Amino acid sequence: MKTKLLKAASLIAAAALVSAVPLSVSGNVIPSASLNAYAETSGSLTYEKYDDHVEITGSDYTATSIEIPSSIDGLPVTAIGAYAFNGSSLTSVTIPDSVKTIGMYAFAISTDLKSVTIPDSVEYIDFQAFETCTSLSEVNLPDKLIEMGSGVFEETPWLEAQRQKSDLVIISGNLIDGYGAKGDVVIPSDVKYVSGGAFSKNENITSVVLPSGVKKIADSTFFSCSNLKSADLRYCTEIGSMAFAYCDKLSDLKLSGQLTSIDGYAFSDISSRAAITVYGSKADWDKVDKNDEDEFLKNATYTFDESFVPPVEDVKGDVNSDGDFNTSDLVLLSKWLLTDPSAELKNWKAGDFTEDGKLDVYDLVLMRKGLTS
Repeated sequence: MKTKLLKAASLIAAAALVSAVPLSVSGNVIPSASLNAYAETSGSLTYEKYDDHVEITGSDYTATSIEIPSSIDGLPVTAIGAYAFNGSSLTSVTIPDSVKTIGMYAFAISTDLKSVTIPDSVEYIDFQAFETCTSLSEVNLPDKLIEMGSGVFEETPWLEAQRQKSDLVIISGNLIDGYGAKGDVVIPSDVKYVSGGAFSKNENITSVVLPSGVKKIADSTFFSCSNLKSADLRYCTEIGSMAFAYCDKLSDLKLSGQLTSIDGYAFSDISSRAAITVYGSKADWDKVDKNDEDEFLKNATYTFDESFVPPVEDVKGDVNSDGDFNTSDLVLLSKWLLTDPSAELKNWKAGDFTEDGKLDVYDLVLMRKGLTS
């Protein structure tokens, strides 16, 4: 009965949240029901079967251990849906290497869950998926970047342990949490993604500089950072919902000339007047998809710096440095390996798929696989 009450309470709270918060973060959307979905059961699991995949939607909340199958009825299990194990009695769960997304609150309030291993296949974990798993002390994440919504591991012993190690919790290029950061924050250059809500309600940061690899500001990233005065986003192309909402001292903002969109609620409830530098032209700024009636943007003063040239990002496999990875790179590497004197690799490191510091036939094989996939 307790777990059912917990789940009901979470559903009510989530309903209020969902009415104001988008269900997508940085373009990632947890799969929703379609006309071709069918609700069924398999052992202790309930699921919805689609034309090409299966989504786990619930379970026996008294079960203490569950192994999620990689396929059901011949279809791959690619998603763990919202609230699927919310408030469960699980102490352990096995997630197969077929799952790509884990939904919001999927394991939240599973207070007996002690450890979880996230497989390589997972691409996105939605907000608060493991929130308040108060026994969760071990989280094994793959050696690859996984995008996450806000508060995925909030109120878990695992996150508290990571915070003790560093003010910036960074896992495989994802800055998961920055609640302990103070003063002027320069995010390291190896960070490629900042999780939604990573700095939310941090009253101790005064400025932030994002590296060139971070292109998206996820939802609520700097929500209610009340003493944040300056943000350098000169490489970012998207700014999500509530990203800087209630940052009432924000007065210095640097934006990219390659910016494509600013969510209509990105700068909600900010009364300060800002000086905004756009590293591009007025025409670049006018093309940005944004709310032109937004008070923060409308009241700002603008400077346009067209002299700034953003660095060219390396493209994996682009050994001829033309900005694209295609068959011409495969042909060039093949010739180079055959010692063709006309074959010049302008960026040999882009072809080092095995990451062993050298080029050989193994890199060529992986390059061919990369092109065909």
